[in-house]
Amino acid sequence: MVGAGINHFVNPPPYLGMMPAEIPASWHLALVYVSGIAEIAGGLGLILPATRRAAAWGLIALLIAVFPANLNMAVNQLPLGTDPVPSWALWARLPLQVVFVAWAYWIAREPRARATG
Repeated sequence: MVGAGINHFVNPPPYLGMMPAEIPASWHLALVYVSGIAEIAGGLGLILPATRRAAAWGLIALLIAVFPANLNMAVNQLPLGTDPVPSWALWARLPLQVVFVAWAYWIAREPRARATG
């Protein structure tokens, strides 16, 4: 998650290309950066037991929020930046997001960490 989030800043064009036309173009770059920050924060938050549950719920919200962009990419056969992506791979990403949501939900349901000391 952290690596993918960093990639939003290092290489934003692929993420910009996924944006649905219904989202104003003036928002695209800001949304790429916001989602990158959310991915980084969520990934780092999973490391610490004290923040793990909140991070997992945040990642669930993020995965749901970005699903329309991934669906847009599959429906419209959009390339990943300038690189074409096989149709099967675009469609395979969609159920993979469900797997990620399930994984984050499994983490979110873990009992809260107890303070030691």
